[in-house]
Amino acid sequence: MEEQKRDGFGSRIGFILSAAGFSIGLGNVWRFPYLTSKFGGGAFVLAYVLICVFIGLPLFLGELSIGRRMKATPIVGFVREKKIGWSLIGWIGAIACIVLMAYYTVIIGWMVRYAVKALSGVFAGSTFEQTKVMFNDFMKNPFELIAYTVVVFAALGMAISRGVKEGVEKLCKWLLPILGVMIVTLAVRSLTLSPVEGVGKTAMDGLRWYLSPDFSQLGNPEVWLYALGQSFFSIGVGIATAVVYGSYRSDTDNMPKDAAMVVTMDTSFALIAGVVIFPALLVYGADPNSSGVGLVMEVMPVVFGKMPMGSFWASLFFILVAVAGYTSGLGYLEAPVACFADFFKVKRSKMTWIVVFIMFVLSLPCAYSLSEGHGWMSTYRVLGKSIFDFADYLSGNVMMPVDALLVSLYVSFVLKFKGYMEEANKGLSESHTWRVKDWWMPWVTYGLPVVLIVIMYRNVF
Repeated sequence: MEEQKRDGFGSRIGFILSAAGFSIGLGNVWRFPYLTSKFGGGAFVLAYVLICVFIGLPLFLGELSIGRRMKATPIVGFVREKKIGWSLIGWIGAIACIVLMAYYTVIIGWMVRYAVKALSGVFAGSTFEQTKVMFNDFMKNPFELIAYTVVVFAALGMAISRGVKEGVEKLCKWLLPILGVMIVTLAVRSLTLSPVEGVGKTAMDGLRWYLSPDFSQLGNPEVWLYALGQSFFSIGVGIATAVVYGSYRSDTDNMPKDAAMVVTMDTSFALIAGVVIFPALLVYGADPNSSGVGLVMEVMPVVFGKMPMGSFWASLFFILVAVAGYTSGLGYLEAPVACFADFFKVKRSKMTWIVVFIMFVLSLPCAYSLSEGHGWMSTYRVLGKSIFDFADYLSGNVMMPVDALLVSLYVSFVLKFKGYMEEANKGLSESHTWRVKDWWMPWVTYGLPVVLIVIMYRNVF
């Protein structure tokens, strides 16, 4: 079959926004703010930023550099270089994306459904018990869950089938600025909320709760482990997407600077998400220790239900979370589509819908596992976990860390630090500020593999 001309990003800003869109996801909204509040506020932020700089950024840059060096997706690229064993980096990353998307799209579907419901005023005056019942009733309806999941898959498939430049890049050039405007607008609204009679808390109390530093927490190993895990999964290493995105870059692009900008945008979004959430929680007397599904689907609807124009703000919030999930989903779908289209020499448009179909089929047991009383899938357990939770565990706690470790070992002992530095610095003068420096060598070569082994041990055991 004749070799197809490779697609790619049309501009530097297009790459940055697409990569940032991939990094900014659901975890920025419902996990990072909670961890910051729990583990010392500003002290956790400091730990997180340090880990992003010294662990997340070198790994992310390493994956981008591998992709740019090969000018191919990781499976085909390693085969071409006669390093067939290392093509596992591509296979594991692409399959991890498929497993992850089996449950991730279900969650995005929740956000779409709640954005629509919010406009109808359903949360006005609601209590925590009512929103909990509302969410549980939704979970018991697998047909509605699947319907919203289909909508998400269709929207993702239509974008990816159009290609990188016309699909992913064009959408992210619009969606990332919109995300920025939405989250800043919500943050301003949260900071300007008036105290409520009977509660006696101000928005500033919420901000202090969120960010006041407790530096004694920096001596707690858990703080560093949780910051490590959040950085690792938020930036999106170990999932093949960064390698694929890197393969679309030109040799004149400033990779270190672009990677740093992506990590900065991801971290900034997560920080601002906490400003949206905690002042509102404190002002309306909600539990600031809420996290995850309970925070977004049960607590926040009550908070918005008490606000003036609450239906509008609730809808804006859920649209924000849905769009953040969608832009991440573009990256999670792009990786397997690009890898398999290259390897099997199938047209991108055709491979897109093949991969979407596989993901959709796998999403069915994930959705049904949440619906009590709807067949064996709702009670079936894998390693003591529901099918939904097992998909999360397998992709996030096993496959992604293994893949990231393989990338780190490849950089350390095959590409070697000299090759890593030369590729990352390609096109940059010796005096350029944004360069990988020689003093990175001990850390990149030996430190990162050790840290990743620690993450794997902690996640699995």
